Amino acid sequence: MAVQTIGVVGAGTMGRGIAQAFAQNGFSVVFYARREAGVREGYDYIVSILASLVKKGKLTEEKRNETLDRIRITTNLEDLKDVDLIVESVAETLSVKQEMMRKLEGICRKDTVFATNTSSISISAIASSIAAPERVCGMHFFYPPAMMPVIEIAVARKTAPETVRTVQDIVTSIHKTAIEVQEAPGFVFNRLVIPQINEAAYLLMEGVATRENIDSMLKLAASYPIGPLALGDIIGLDVCLSIMEVLQKELGEDKYRPCPLLRRMVYANELGRKTGKGFYEYDSRK
Repeated sequence: MAVQTIGVVGAGTMGRGIAQAFAQNGFSVVFYARREAGVREGYDYIVSILASLVKKGKLTEEKRNETLDRIRITTNLEDLKDVDLIVESVAETLSVKQEMMRKLEGICRKDTVFATNTSSISISAIASSIAAPERVCGMHFFYPPAMMPVIEIAVARKTAPETVRTVQDIVTSIHKTAIEVQEAPGFVFNRLVIPQINEAAYLLMEGVATRENIDSMLKLAASYPIGPLALGDIIGLDVCLSIMEVLQKELGEDKYRPCPLLRRMVYANELGRKTGKGFYEYDSRK
């Protein structure tokens, strides 16, 4: 299937970066959010990121304008009826994703491919909400989506091979590496990395080491480019907590029990970089 137009559903941190990644690589993008303020904020963020790239000499003014011209913002789901591929990036809640999939199936063409950017929820559970689950797969981008070179392609039990090929071809066309995995709680990346962040939070809570020393240990002894606590702040501590809850529920093992400190920080809205404070403090003006 030749994909030319892509619908991005959700204008949050991930959705806006996904829309930028596609538009910057030549695809027409229909960028949807439920609220006008939300989709406008997402678009304005893309404008600011592209302006920064131009200022740094990493993007020409002409390419910036071409990228923005490819993005059409909307709050009307009907505007997605003719897209070739949907990338859903709404709230990381099963019921919300299922409801959105049902709405999209009723609007889009019969050959439209549906990809979900979920980082931990069962693809089969999301796909079960529509009549054609074979058209659904996971397309897990990493933050920031326009820059990270890899996308995790999660294949559910009923995902059709043609669906996987279409998504893999799209990933290649935006100059990223597609890594195919079978559906499992947390897939591969989050199953490995998020528990490590959770364990680092336990070490901090128990006073075993400072945040700096915990991060430095893995950076210096294991050649990690970034420590687990700093990485948690980038991912978002609310996202980390949500994934740990999914892992504990789906796998039923105590080793996936979320750290109480992590839970308290989320309750206090200390979510990391996006709120200016997490395990570390950040200048909200940057």
